Amino acid sequence: MNAFCMTNPKPPFSSIRLLTSAVCILIAHLPLHAQEAAPSAPRTAPPPATASQENAPTTIEAVPQKTALPEPIVAEAPANEDSATSSTPSQPPAGKTAANSGKISFSSCTVEGKEIAMTFDDGPHKTNTPQLLDILKQRGIRATFFVVGQNAAEYPDILKRIVAEGHELANHSYTHPVLASMAQSAVHEQLEKTHQAVLKATGVSMKLLRPPYGALSEPQRRTANSEFGYKIILWSVDPLDWKVRDAARVQNEILSRTQAGSIVLAHDIHKSTVDAMPETLDKLTENGFKFVTVSELLALDRPAAPKPAADPSATPAPASKPTAQPKKEEKKPFSLFKSSKPAASSAPSPAPISSTSSPSPKPAASAEKTADKASSSPAPASKKPSQLSEEEIKKKWLESFKR
Repeated sequence: MNAFCMTNPKPPFSSIRLLTSAVCILIAHLPLHAQEAAPSAPRTAPPPATASQENAPTTIEAVPQKTALPEPIVAEAPANEDSATSSTPSQPPAGKTAANSGKISFSSCTVEGKEIAMTFDDGPHKTNTPQLLDILKQRGIRATFFVVGQNAAEYPDILKRIVAEGHELANHSYTHPVLASMAQSAVHEQLEKTHQAVLKATGVSMKLLRPPYGALSEPQRRTANSEFGYKIILWSVDPLDWKVRDAARVQNEILSRTQAGSIVLAHDIHKSTVDAMPETLDKLTENGFKFVTVSELLALDRPAAPKPAADPSATPAPASKPTAQPKKEEKKPFSLFKSSKPAASSAPSPAPISSTSSPSPKPAASAEKTADKASSSPAPASKKPSQLSEEEIKKKWLESFKR
């Protein structure tokens, strides 16, 4: 043994050290491989590798920390979906109330500028409508034509020109009946035939309806809107050009009544109306109005803003009315008449002083009373002719208005 030890000094210890160092290196690397294999282990198989149970808790604790990161993402996704669903119901109603407001009938619009819509009914007319189109073209004005179906079918070329020059076509029934007095099936036929006539001639699918005479019940309006998508268009300015065939009157009525957002009614089948248009349109332009189609006007429509500040300012106005009422009472014709009667009663006051003179003032008082009656009698007589004259004036005014 001594000889072996002398020839090989410390060989067992060096080999043992080498082995122990190698084992230590292997042991040092084993946890790293286990940690690297740990994330992949749950993907392939639920139970993790059982290589070293002592290190297993550390790897298990590390794995939830790493895999716990996607969990909040998954949890946030439904939260975003819920928030999206909760926000989407609030937004569509807001959009609907802002754009449509559940409103399908319009007689005017609330606009920020001075836009107005000129509309012409009952055409197209063989000669008047082309003349009107020339007037509009010269001024660069676009209008809306509510056409009658039977006229549209008769003059398709005029419809094509209306569309080509940038105007809008709209439905005005087929034979111009009172739709409110008709069954729903008959109303549908009137609208459908006109819709198809315009569609066939121009390829335009109309979006607006003006019922003849403005007569259409609320259920009929809703049905027309649901079946055809029509907005019901009435008017705010009516010059009665269909009744009074006077170009000057048509012009005056339109100029005096038109304001921002107005929908002006006129009829291109009447020559007097077409003759009134050049000067009427020129003066409206001078007044700063801008001409758009009805659909463009509806797009500009905004809800009217309330003005609470105007209410307190309007409160002093009623206070001025009671002040004016006592002024009327200052006249008091009857109070003066009553004051004259006490004067007659005051006359007998000296009578009791002298008993002899008592009978004389009584007939005098009666004479005064008769005189008062006589003086008061012509007063109502003067009132009667004044009342009759007022009635005569009213009758004459009504007769002149009917003419």
